[in-house]
This record gives sequence, C-alpha cells and structure tokens, in this order.
Amino acid sequence: MISLHGMRIFLGKSYEMALDILATMTPILEEIGLEPADLPDPSTLCKWFDRITIDVWRVLLRHSAQLHDPSDHVAVDATYYDRSRASKHYCQRTNYRVQTIEATKLVDTDSQAILDVHCTTTKHGSDAEVCAKLARRYAGELRVLAADKGYDCNWLREDLREIGIRPLIKHCINKPYDHAQNARIDDELYGQRAMTETVNSAVKRSLGVAVRARSWFREFREIVLMCLVYNIKRAVQQ
Repeated sequence: MISLHGMRIFLGKSYEMALDILATMTPILEEIGLEPADLPDPSTLCKWFDRITIDVWRVLLRHSAQLHDPSDHVAVDATYYDRSRASKHYCQRTNYRVQTIEATKLVDTDSQAILDVHCTTTKHGSDAEVCAKLARRYAGELRVLAADKGYDCNWLREDLREIGIRPLIKHCINKPYDHAQNARIDDELYGQRAMTETVNSAVKRSLGVAVRARSWFREFREIVLMCLVYNIKRAVQQ
C-alpha cells in the first residue's frame, strides 16, 4: 500500500487513474510484488491512507534521506502548498476556509535531501518554534543549521547551541551591533541556505504545487509523502 501511494504521488493522478495506469505497468508491479489482478479498489487504497499514520510517513522520509548519505550541515525554510479547490457547499459544511498549507522543510545542503518537514494550516506559533522542533529531532546528528532573518531569535540560537548545533541565522538590523553580528557569519556556509529554495522549487515542479486531499491531516501526510517521493526520485537519478 505504501508503494502504491508513492506511485500515485509520483504519477500525480487520482486514486482511480493511478490504479488504471499501474494496471498497464507490469514491470513496475513486478518490482512491488503484485500482479494487475492484485491491485486494490480505489476506495481500499484511500482508506489505507487514513490507516498509515504521520509517524510512519516520517520514519519512511528519514530512511529515504539516508539514501543520499546526508551531511551534518542543514538549512531550514518554509514554503506554501495550495489546498485543492472545493465547492462552496463543501467549504461551508466543513469549515474549509484556509487556502494554503505552510510546510517548513529541513534540507541537507550537500545532497539536497529533505530530512524532515513540519506542516500547519494555522498561524499559531513562530517560525523559530518550528525550527527548534525540527532541530531537536536531529539532536546529535547535525553540526550547522542555516536559516534566514525570519528565524532571527536569540532563544533559538541558544537552544541550538545547547544541543550541539551551530546556528547560522542572520540578525535583523535593529541596532548598530547587528551589523557586526552578521559580519561574523561564514558567508560561504550561509550561502548554502539557498539550497532549500532549490529543493522547494524542484518538489513543486515535479510533484505539483497543490495537495489533493481534503482533510488537514491527510494533506499533511500527502506533503510528507511528496518529500519522500522526491528523495527516492533524486536518489534514483543520481
């Protein structure tokens, strides 16, 4: 089921269309260990997406990142995915009002693999809190974390240092000594932060800028699955 969902995201099709296409792709089904007659009903595949929790998808994302032998230098940045359009009646019935999902990705700047992702539909909490949450999951594995001025927060820098991560986060210019603080940052290392923008662009170009699911928890899982498929696709192409 996990492989079938990955192929669905890779093909960028609905449940029905993805299964119809896979039914004609016998060599790929053989790799999964299936015959065309073994393919499930679209409703069954859909229900399995609810059964596979976000924690499972995160573990799979982490394993897919290991295919790239990631370094200890990462960068973090946020991007937005559109929620698929719904009818006015559906929006009123389910309170479906938020039009975008914010996805904050932790990216290895050397291999451009996505290590982790945090998704939200709300504005509660700051970017710095999201960054700290992602970094703590990799405590002991990372050495340097780069982020733009949107993550400028002294407590975040202190938290990162406490778990052994060197923060490369430029200061917003509010006081004269902020210029001096920024001048101390290694420009070459900090410049690699742009890899997050490259990765975000690559994911959206190849896998789409919108999520198809309707409920927020399914949309979160879909974004994690997109990152997982991106990692595998990139590993195969290298």
